[in-house]
Parts: sequence; C-alpha cells; structure tokens
Amino acid sequence: MCGASTQGEDFYEVDEAAGSGPVFEEQPVNTIYPEESPEAKITMTCRARANPPATYKWIFDGEEIDMNAQKSHYSLAGGNLVISYPHKGKHVGRYSCLASNKYGSVISRSASVQFGYLDFFSSEERESVYVKEGQGAVLLCAPPPHYPAELSFRWILNEFPTFIPLDKRRFVSQITGNLYISKVDASDSGNYSCIASSPAISKSVFSNYIPLVPLAERPIRKYPADFKVKFPDTTAMVGQNITLECFALGNPVPEIRWKKLDGPMPANHEVRMAGAHLHLNNVQIEDAGAYQCEALNSKGKDYHSARLSVEAVPEWVEYINNTEKGLGSEHAMSCEASGKPKPHIRWLKNGKPVNFSKNPVKRELAARNGRVVIECRPRAAPKPTISWSKDTELLHNSTRVFIWEDGSLEILNVTRADEGRYTCFAENDRGKANSTGSLLVTDATKITLAPANGDVKEGEDTALQCAASHDPSLDITFIWALEGQVIDLHKDSLHYERPLNGSSNGELLIRNVQLKHAGNYSCTAETLVDNVTASAYLLVRGAPGAPGGVRVLNKTEKSITVQWSKGADNHSPITKYTIQFRDAYSKVWKNASTWELGVGNRGGLFPWTDYEFRVIATNTLGTGEPSSPSPKDKTLDSFPVVAPSNVTGGGGTNGELIITWKPLYYYGPNFGYILAFKQKLEQVWRYVTVSDPQARRYVHKDSSIPAKTEFQVKVKAFNSKGDGPYSTTAAIYSADDTPSKAPQIVSGKALSSSTAIFWWSPLNQSTIDGYEVRFWRPQRDPDERDHKVGVSYNENHTRLDGLKPDSHYYIEIRGYNSAGYGPPSDPLQIHTKRSPPKQVPRVTKKYNRQTVSISWECVKPQENEAPVDEYRVLYRKQGHSSGKLYNTKTLFIELPLRSDGNYVVEVRAHTEGGEGPVGQIEIQKTNINFFIFFPVSTYKLCFFIFLHLHLLNIFLNVSIV
Repeated sequence: MCGASTQGEDFYEVDEAAGSGPVFEEQPVNTIYPEESPEAKITMTCRARANPPATYKWIFDGEEIDMNAQKSHYSLAGGNLVISYPHKGKHVGRYSCLASNKYGSVISRSASVQFGYLDFFSSEERESVYVKEGQGAVLLCAPPPHYPAELSFRWILNEFPTFIPLDKRRFVSQITGNLYISKVDASDSGNYSCIASSPAISKSVFSNYIPLVPLAERPIRKYPADFKVKFPDTTAMVGQNITLECFALGNPVPEIRWKKLDGPMPANHEVRMAGAHLHLNNVQIEDAGAYQCEALNSKGKDYHSARLSVEAVPEWVEYINNTEKGLGSEHAMSCEASGKPKPHIRWLKNGKPVNFSKNPVKRELAARNGRVVIECRPRAAPKPTISWSKDTELLHNSTRVFIWEDGSLEILNVTRADEGRYTCFAENDRGKANSTGSLLVTDATKITLAPANGDVKEGEDTALQCAASHDPSLDITFIWALEGQVIDLHKDSLHYERPLNGSSNGELLIRNVQLKHAGNYSCTAETLVDNVTASAYLLVRGAPGAPGGVRVLNKTEKSITVQWSKGADNHSPITKYTIQFRDAYSKVWKNASTWELGVGNRGGLFPWTDYEFRVIATNTLGTGEPSSPSPKDKTLDSFPVVAPSNVTGGGGTNGELIITWKPLYYYGPNFGYILAFKQKLEQVWRYVTVSDPQARRYVHKDSSIPAKTEFQVKVKAFNSKGDGPYSTTAAIYSADDTPSKAPQIVSGKALSSSTAIFWWSPLNQSTIDGYEVRFWRPQRDPDERDHKVGVSYNENHTRLDGLKPDSHYYIEIRGYNSAGYGPPSDPLQIHTKRSPPKQVPRVTKKYNRQTVSISWECVKPQENEAPVDEYRVLYRKQGHSSGKLYNTKTLFIELPLRSDGNYVVEVRAHTEGGEGPVGQIEIQKTNINFFIFFPVSTYKLCFFIFLHLHLLNIFLNVSIV
C-alpha cells in the first residue's frame, strides 16, 4: 500500500468473488479517556472487508501487543481492541491495527490514547484587586493543570449561576481564561470566580473568589486605548474554524476594528463579542496573511498585528490500484498526495516499510555565487569507486568542482549554468549502482537595508531597520539576536515586536527600552538555501547603576562616616548620591543626607545601636537602584539620655503592685532599670534594680498592702556608663480583692432546640471586670466538656447557643476581676425544645394568568421532633438573600407573578424548636402571555390545540383559559 503523513480512505477495486486482501471500513481514532470515568475500559475500533475474512493484530508504540500475556489488560472484540481498567502509566501512546488474510496485510492509521483530567483550582485565598473607577482591570483565572489543552471559561459574580455578561466593556479570554474590564465602575464591586470547563471530559471546576474593589475617584480620569489581549502568530488547517482575540482597556470604552493588511477580509469572517473576536469559518489557503486589530477611543489608539498561516492535510491526487502481473515482468506503482507543507510519502508491503534504495542522491538548492555539496553515500563493501555526471557530461575535479573521498560532489561559485540533473555512479567488484538527483540555483540573499547604530534613553521606543532581497521562489525569515543570543519575540513581546510591513522587511521595534537592551544586535536574513547577517550597536542611556563597596570608616556615639565606590553612570554623569540607613529595629530605609562625593557622614544616631547603610546614585535621567547594604556596625556606647515611657501598671492578685514600662535602647553594656515607688502619703521612696535589659514588667509582692492602694512610681535606665533621667511620676494602684459575692440568677428559658436565655442580678460594677457563665448537661457523653462563656461587666443577661435538643442543662454564673474569680451562683436548670423535623418540604408550582400557585407536602415530624405549628414562605428575587415573608398554616399559597426577573420561593416548617430545612422552587420571568378563549361546544375540536399549548405553558409561560 501507499501511505502519506495523514492517511485518507483506501482505494481498491476488488473482485470479492475471487478473493481479496483486507480493505479498512473502520479505523481507530484518537481517544481521550477521562481519568474519573466510571466506565473502566477503552475501545479502539478496527474493521476490514476481506475474502477470506481478516484476522487482526494490534501494535502499540511500534510493538505488537501480546493478547495472551499474563494479567493483560487487552482483549479483542471482533477487530476492536478493548483495554480493560486503563492505566495512565501503561496505556498512553499510539495504536494501529494490522488486518491480514492469505492475500496480504494492511496496517491502519495510528491513533493515540491519552488520559484526560482537570484538577481543582488552588485552594490558596485570592487577594483583593483594588482599581480606581475609570481604570481597566484584569482578573487572572490561573487555570489548574489539565489535559487536553482546550478549555472554555466563564466567570460568575458573587454566587452561581450569576454569570458575568460579556459586552464592549467586559471580555473573557478563551485562551488564558482571564477576565478583562476595560473601564471599572462602582457596579463592578463584588466577588468573582473563574469557571474552567473541559469539553473533552465534561468536567468543570471553580476558582476561589477574587474580590474586586472599585475605588471612587472624582473626577474620573480618561485613558487611551491599550491592548491587553493580543492574538499571536497562528497556524490553522484548511476547513478549520478559528477565532482571533483582541481586547483593550481604556476610558471611554474603546471600539475594536479588524482588517487584513495584505488584502480584503475573507468573505467567511464574522466579528463577534462586541469586536473582541474575529471568527473565520472554513479557513482556506487564500485566507493566510497579516491581520490587524485596532482599538480607539477619544483619548488615543492602539494597534496589534500578527500573521495567520494556513496549512492543509494530505489528500490523494494519484493512488495505486490492485494489479496482476506475470512472473519476471516489470511493474511501476506511483502515488501522489497534495498538502501544505508537502506531504512525506512512504511505502508499505503487508504492513511493513519497503526500502527501494539506501541514501539516494537528493534534490539540492544552492544560492548563486555560493557553495553546494551533493552527497553520495551508497552502502557497499568493499569500498566502491565514485564518479559523477551532469546531465550527459562526465565531471572531473577542477578549480570549482571537487569529488570528495567519501563520494560527495562539491561545487564552488555556483552559477545558473550549474543547474541540471546530477548522477552518482558507484562500482566495486560486486556490481554497479547509480542514483540521480537535481540542482536548482536560486538568487543569493542580500541585505539591502542594514541596521544602524542607535543612541536612546531608557524608557523610549526605537526601531532597528533590516531589509533584504531574495529569490522570489523561496520564503525568507528574519532572525534577530542580541550579543549572539536569539531574541524570542513571543516570550519577550512586552519589549520586542516585528511589524508586518512586507515579507522582505525585517524591522525590529523595541518598546520601553531598558538598560539590558543595550548591546550588539545582529539581523540574519535566512532562506532555505542561504543566509546573510548585518549588525549594529544600540547604546542605552539611563539612570545610574548601584554604587558598590559601601563600608563604615569611623564612628562615635551618635555618628558614623560612610564610604562607597562609584557605580555605572550608564552614559550620563552622576550628579548626586543619597545615603539611606536603618537600624536593627526597623525594616524601613530612611534618607540620611545627599552628597556629591564618595564619602558621607551621618549624625543624630542612637548610641550602642546596630546600623546598616546603602547609597543611591542620581543623574539627569533619573535615580538608580540602591547599593547592597553595608555590613551592620554598632555606634559607641553612652549613658541613657532619655527616660522610659508609658510607666503604668495595676491589677494582679491580693498583696501585689504591678509596674510596667516601655523598654529603651540599651545605649551600652550592663543595661538595666531602677524602679522607685511609695504609697501616696509616705515620704520615703523604695528602690528596686531590674538587671534584665529586656524587662518591661515588675511585680512587687507584700501581703500587708491594702487592696486598691494608690502608689507613686518612677523608672530610670542605667548601664556601665551611668544612669539616665527618671520618668515622670505615675499613679498606680495595688491589686483588688476577688469578688466576694455570687450573682443571683433571676430566671431563664429555652428559646429553641439549640438556644436559651437567662437573667441575673448584677454585682457592684466597681468590683468586677466581667462574668463567666458555665453550663453543662448532667447526662452527657464521656468526651463532652463543660461550656464557658464570657459576658461584659455591664450586662445582666446572655444567650446560649449550640445546645443539644431535648436536653437538661444546668447553668451557673460568677463574677471575676484581675484578682481572680468570685463564688458561683446557685445552678439554674432548663430543658431545651425538641428539634424541628428533618423532612424537606417538596414544593410544586402552577402558573395562572397573573399569579403562581405554590403548594407543598405536609411535613410529618418523627417521634423525637417537635410538631409543626406553621409554614414560613419566603418569596425572593434570584440572587438576593431577602424578600417578602409569609406565614401560613395551610399547605399552599397564591403569589403574584413578577416580570422584573426570575424569582425563588423557599418553604420551611416552623416549630417551637426552630425552623426545618428549606424546600425551594424557581419562578421563571414572565415574558409572553397568550389568552385563548373557546366555548364548551368546541371542546372536542380544540382539545388537540389545548394539549399542545399546555406544552408551551412549560417553556413560554403561556396561560390557557
């Protein structure tokens, strides 16, 4: 058989009565098996027409499958291959079917088996996005790992299924899944979630919510159009439908227009999604070319261009037929296929490749005035002698033509006269062989416009020119490199761009030039035959580089001298340096001073404190990056110069005086604090030394101190250099006594199956800080603990939640203050209500002319559940949490129909123990109402019409009277 890179139908004329080889009627197709599929098997189809009937074998990644292997997952069903309990690690690959009978074998096209999956989104919380009103916003979808690559995307706002409508202002890219809002306004506030769906495995997943917070700005500023979604260079197959995406941010909302740069727009094009999508149906070869999208508003325009290439799958132009030939006769078989790029054709005999020759001489292309080598490497032993001919002329070595030792033919300074057919002759004592190829001479590629050296400032745009002439029969490609490294225009599209202004023009645009873009640029014009290169240097001037070698020269208690070395000036002289510093207690850098030399002094520092410094250079083009920080260095020590602050205290237990303060910098070694205190009416101060430099609290214990006694307190710091000043004197009170009385519980009751409330007589508020409530069940599970709740000192009642239904509880309460807890009250006993029924009401609806009748089944409580006393019906708009609430003791209710959107009706059973679970039903928006009247005498005649209109009632809200 004759096979191309993509096989079509098999073409045979078969005399089935006389017997025939296999001809495929069904062949395997590419299959994606969902990893979560409940059906634990894959079936690959294969069926061939043959006389006698064919037998079947299957080949997996080039190896025949052994159907009888132990623990094999494979089996045959007719010619079909069944893979039971597929395993991703074993069964992913390419499969082909071999059908055979006594007349021969034929192998099917190969088909792949892949495992499809769509993971869940990351569980990490998404950060809020803050955007000023009038500006554009981009919410990133970041889809999870998946296969296959094709996903579809939608976004929801606040809750499912409120999908975000897409219009001129809002767009969802079906490539990245990102949501783009060209101009944010206050109505965009909310929580957004990306839904990614895989059509191949019928699965969808949701992302965590992303809060979008519009920030009010008055007046709202306007912004020019700016493309954020740009379609890349795209390759499509003939007959395929493709979509190109472009979307721009801006205020006012930009308008998007499309055009084809090298011809009229295809007749099969459609502009969709308010201009963001250019859809091409049934793509043809002539649709290839450069396409441009343009975004414009009253503030400005933006453009983007990229190229569409169109390729075609192989199709048979000429194919082989069944043939009978006599023994010893000659027979030539040929087949030809069309396609773009040109198909590769291979021959198979009974399913196996056929080699007609080894290393044949090939067709070669050479540029005029260039060099070409035509290889001739026959398989032979012993080594053959090689000779060459051009057309009918025998070739010999000359100044331009050489026959190499390995048999290759080299031609220098190629001219048009060298075109023709070249034959390589090989001969040894075992025989002769020859092979013929051809040489086609093309015009040489030449640079016609070379790039010129450039000088730009950082942040500017620039262009490097490059144009070339080439043979019109060849395609030309321009490759740009920076310092020998090829520039990837797709990965670095933020800065590099190739405008589509002619196939012979290779101009390179560099947008927002950075210092890293300086260097030697080379433009290579390349065809299939030759290439030529031209270079230029781009000089980029910008803000200075970071200074280096920052170090401390000398220091005192409050100052340090810093030295540094000059960094790169980036081709603009440095005008000043800024010194910044930070200490060990801060992460924020502060400006110290500005200097024009390489040495600076910083005063006003704290003694005995670690500091690090960095330096920033400035020139006329801007301020550069900061240097690396200097090694940390400590100023010299000094006695404390300030007093501790925030001296306060109080609290504790009986007989305690607690003193607290805010710690100071150490100022030097052997740092500590001296505390002085006395009762208000005493004359003599008492002193205590605290040697811990990090201390911020001291507790003086004396059982003779009366409760709530006022003390005067002051604190100072000391170190090995001396003492610092005292703080201002503070009034601090000694600890209070614990509450001596218990609160008296007045009353209490259960509100439902899980909540209760009770009241008590309050204690003197001056003696307590609050109340502790303790409640427990006398008959409880072994692992169930007592529950405790804190209550403010100025409250005399509280509510208890989370109680068990139909249970006894004891409740007690006691007061507390900083000294401890007082005695508990006498316990109060309550009994919670029975729980509401767990049965969900089953709700039905019936549409009338202007109302809808809602009914539901009676909710019947179990023996341990509370009886139903009424039903509560909530009628709310879809997407809203509140609405109108109705109470009824019946099992139905009549509600008005609304025309302002879809509504939801929720029904709950109400009991003394609370409300049961909700049953709900949707009420569709009323758009169409037909009213058809007919008399009783025509009933039989109109019954058929009534039956059909009843069906319309379901879908169109048609009322029949």
